[in-house]
Amino acid sequence: MTTADRTINWVPNPETQSVLKVLPEEITGFQSEVEKFRAGGWEEAEFMAFRLKQGVYGQRQPDAQMVRIKFPFGGINDKQMDAVGEVVEKYAPLKKGHLTTRENIQIHHILIQHTPDLMRIIGDVGLSTREACGNTLRNVTGCPRAGVSVNEIFDISPYAAAYSRFFLRHELSGIMPRKVKSAFSGCADDCAITSIHDVGVKAKIQDGVKGFEIVMGGGLSIFPKVAPTLYDFVPADDPKWLRIIEAALRIFNRSNQERANRMKARIKFLIDRIGIDEFRDQIEEELKGDWAKPAIDLPALMVLEDEEAEVLANNPKPSKVSLADLDGPADFMEWKSTNVEAQRQDGYNLVFVAITRGDLFTEQFHGLAEIMRNHSNDRARIDVQQNLALRWVRTDALVDVYHELKKLGLNASGKHTITDIVTCPGTDSCKLGITSSMGLNQALRDTLADYDTSDALINQIHIKASGCPNSCGQHHIANIGFHGAVMKGPGGQVPAYELFLGGEYEDGVKIGTRIKARVPAKKAPEVLVQLLDFYKANRNQGEKFNAFVDRQDTGVFEAIVSEFKDVGPLNRDNLSNYMDWERNAVYKLERGEGECAV
Repeated sequence: MTTADRTINWVPNPETQSVLKVLPEEITGFQSEVEKFRAGGWEEAEFMAFRLKQGVYGQRQPDAQMVRIKFPFGGINDKQMDAVGEVVEKYAPLKKGHLTTRENIQIHHILIQHTPDLMRIIGDVGLSTREACGNTLRNVTGCPRAGVSVNEIFDISPYAAAYSRFFLRHELSGIMPRKVKSAFSGCADDCAITSIHDVGVKAKIQDGVKGFEIVMGGGLSIFPKVAPTLYDFVPADDPKWLRIIEAALRIFNRSNQERANRMKARIKFLIDRIGIDEFRDQIEEELKGDWAKPAIDLPALMVLEDEEAEVLANNPKPSKVSLADLDGPADFMEWKSTNVEAQRQDGYNLVFVAITRGDLFTEQFHGLAEIMRNHSNDRARIDVQQNLALRWVRTDALVDVYHELKKLGLNASGKHTITDIVTCPGTDSCKLGITSSMGLNQALRDTLADYDTSDALINQIHIKASGCPNSCGQHHIANIGFHGAVMKGPGGQVPAYELFLGGEYEDGVKIGTRIKARVPAKKAPEVLVQLLDFYKANRNQGEKFNAFVDRQDTGVFEAIVSEFKDVGPLNRDNLSNYMDWERNAVYKLERGEGECAV
């Protein structure tokens, strides 16, 4: 199939409102290969590469799989929410799904023989796992405010959809040296954090023309790097921007030096090695090839439902009560102050649902689907903070929505505040996990529940944690970031964390400063309290946490962390120090070979 064949005349199913094309025969073929594998007809390593391309990822638990469902630019509708709830109920032993920092939903502990039926259930509502794992172009993240933001340059959603469709099943996807992560942002706030992605596309208007700034070569993990600008401006309605990105991927695919070392097989290493200007020159030369000559029907790729037109047609008269004047019970008012944002469309609002640890359970999926049907034009967006944004909620319906969320246990206030902690699954399921980052998340939340967070400067601090250095929890760009490590105590191995302080992602991207001292996992909440107390006692008037960190010598923070390094001998009094959060056995580092680099 040629590029031209693949990109012409794709129109989403109006019933499912799908962005990605689901091929039933592809799922049938996958089922045949699963049966072949279970019968001994596949070598494990070969089958691994095959299933990864279908979005099925091995866990640290034997015979358990994680299935990753893609939600381009985070978009999800009510039928899709119900479908995920159905597969969670049928196939996930823990009856939950996990929202990720890249706007996927992961279902854990799935038996391989159940994966085809799971794919069929979600495929019926236009969802796909195709190329959610492996050396592919992964899910495209976007801003949850797209199309409704008061600060939006223009709605990036149709272009993100075009990108997703263009590269799905592309000849390069699945054979590149490593994965490629992409993000689209349509507002100056860069909600999708394009600068930490392999490919970032940011809306821009120049001389009245809609266009993009394209950045490339960002990433976190062992080599955190902010993506440099590849092209300052490319017109949005000229499909050349797709060809530019395709040319970059073709060059990356031929990069034997990066391919030879899986730990460095990402675009950021290539660009860092040759420089962004040389990379751009190579792209311009690559674009002269015959492969770039077929026309791209960009309008056909951009087809999306017009949410605003639908809403205004069904509800031509917006709510008369203003958000500022809307009153209610004290708990509602606190929630409204942190979790509700007015849309640019008069009388409508974004409602952010804070999802604890990114986990949603069966009844919550179905309950949210019902709320979406009744109050948000069937639509929501997953965001990069592992939360959910309901769209098109009328101001006069907010009290009802709050009470419905309360019944589901989803009415927590404090979205994107210090208690809204982001974490990856860690050792709960990941082969690469070193520590229980999910357990740390709960421990930090419990500690903050007893801490005075009414101080506005404290409350706006963001905490992120990863169970290893790979930064799936994006700890590098948090004000306070933790990543899993191990340290040696008198009685053996101790689960621990390294700290990063002063990271940023809301006002540009900044990589936090690594503190050269490790803290035992069980003492991390105490370190957090000490850091917050030190900040409150020594900051200048109105000084934000990052500015405070910047004017301190890192040795000050190393000294604070070092105060907690002593775990004592392994005995009854100190046993807890040798155990990880939410674990009941003495810690032992057990780290398998991850599948991200397969």
